[in-house]
Amino acid sequence: MAKGKIVKAAGAISLATSFSRVLGYIKDMILAKYFGATGLSDVFFVAFRIPNLLRELFAEGSMSSAVIPVLKESQIKNGEEETKKIVKSLFTFILIVVGIIVLTGIVFSPFIVKIIAPGFTTNPEKFNLTVLLTRIMFPFLLFISLAALTMGTLNTNNVFFIPALAPCFLNIMIIIVVVGFSSFFFNPIISVAVGVTLGGIVQWLIQIPSFYKNGFRFGIAPYHPALKKIAILVIPTTLSMTVNQINIFVSTIIASFLPEGSVTYLYYSMRLIQLPIGIFGVAVGMAVLPTLSGHIAEGRRDLLTKDFIFALKFLFFLTIPSTIGLIILKKPIVNTLFQRGAFDLNATINTASALFFYSLGILGTVGSRTITATFYSLQDTKTPVICAITGMLTNIGISLILMKTMKHNGLALAYSVAAIVQFLMLASFIKRKIPEIAFSSIVKSFIKSTIASFLSIGIAKLICDINPHFWLYSGKMLLKFLWLGSAIAVAIVLYFVFCYLMKHEELSYILKKLRRQQ
Repeated sequence: MAKGKIVKAAGAISLATSFSRVLGYIKDMILAKYFGATGLSDVFFVAFRIPNLLRELFAEGSMSSAVIPVLKESQIKNGEEETKKIVKSLFTFILIVVGIIVLTGIVFSPFIVKIIAPGFTTNPEKFNLTVLLTRIMFPFLLFISLAALTMGTLNTNNVFFIPALAPCFLNIMIIIVVVGFSSFFFNPIISVAVGVTLGGIVQWLIQIPSFYKNGFRFGIAPYHPALKKIAILVIPTTLSMTVNQINIFVSTIIASFLPEGSVTYLYYSMRLIQLPIGIFGVAVGMAVLPTLSGHIAEGRRDLLTKDFIFALKFLFFLTIPSTIGLIILKKPIVNTLFQRGAFDLNATINTASALFFYSLGILGTVGSRTITATFYSLQDTKTPVICAITGMLTNIGISLILMKTMKHNGLALAYSVAAIVQFLMLASFIKRKIPEIAFSSIVKSFIKSTIASFLSIGIAKLICDINPHFWLYSGKMLLKFLWLGSAIAVAIVLYFVFCYLMKHEELSYILKKLRRQQ
């Protein structure tokens, strides 16, 4: 039963995340069309940096990770009414505390902009516009925090699709306001800031019908003792998010010392690996947390062990083919998506090489997310932080060692090695905590998925290589999309065929579920 919940939830989240990613790319294309790489776009990205950073640290990821285990425990041990009191108390807390942070941020926006963009102070017009955009977007933090609370509450009740779909509306609102109303503002870039804040509001409001349907209500309530437990869990998860931000920041600094174009190669290749990480890694991590938290609250460690093993096997079943696909088809993928205009063959070759080294760390990254979710279900948020810090130090150390000899590829490889180290540490710690976990069954499934992936994607590579020179030049974008898309479609079908012939457990489970629904 729990396996079915995990698969269904992961599917819903993956589908919603895919929509969000596509809309995100469309939004980026529209912003590039309207504002390009100009001073106006610089103003927006600087202004958005602070509220977006606070969102990443305190709102979406860390709040859900802390709220779900506590609410699930309350549901099982204390009943629905007590859980509703916790939600109302948390709503009151967010309204007051985040509200104060927002008001403080609006008042002190000039000071904040001076810190994050000191170079803007020499241009009063640019500085004042950045301050204005910062003030417009600061309320976004409050609404995104409320959206995160609503999402965590719904996930606790095994409602996943609407909360996962909600981030789409941030992109939708930005697109609508920029395309439809940018000409109404004295400076068109203000439309983007307005779109961000409206997007935060809609991202929260779109979840409220489901929230009410599940019996929850927003309201002012006194302090609840469960808030202390949530706060204790939030602090380490926030620290873990901070470590990730430091990692990105330091990598950017190191890349700035490399030859021109290095930052761009790393940016585009990172964007590509974020697709399987977001669609599969984040989805399974989010889907498994409420189920595992429920097992812990019920004292069923046997079910926790079984569902953890299934979740990791199911995750690798989904992610291994996309990882090997990015490695083997790296040049056709980069050529098709990016090689046009100023992005020439040299840029494709360098981006593809970075993609190869980044892809080596995908499985470590997604695996870490699922094991981290398991630690969160155990209400242990300290261990993932220790592993994240170790990963960060590994990344920085190897980047400094390899940057001279391997240039930007060294930074990509350092990321992957760090991701693998972090995953192995987490796996070791979870094994100590839950000795019943048998990683041998995961390895068996892993090998089957790997063999099926190499065979199917190898055939896709042969299809692409019918005319290898085709992927050296720019142009013929539609034909390339059709050719590459057809090769990938063939690989997907063959992957399932090979998995079926090898009697892959995860595929067998999915087929059984589909037969029952017919």
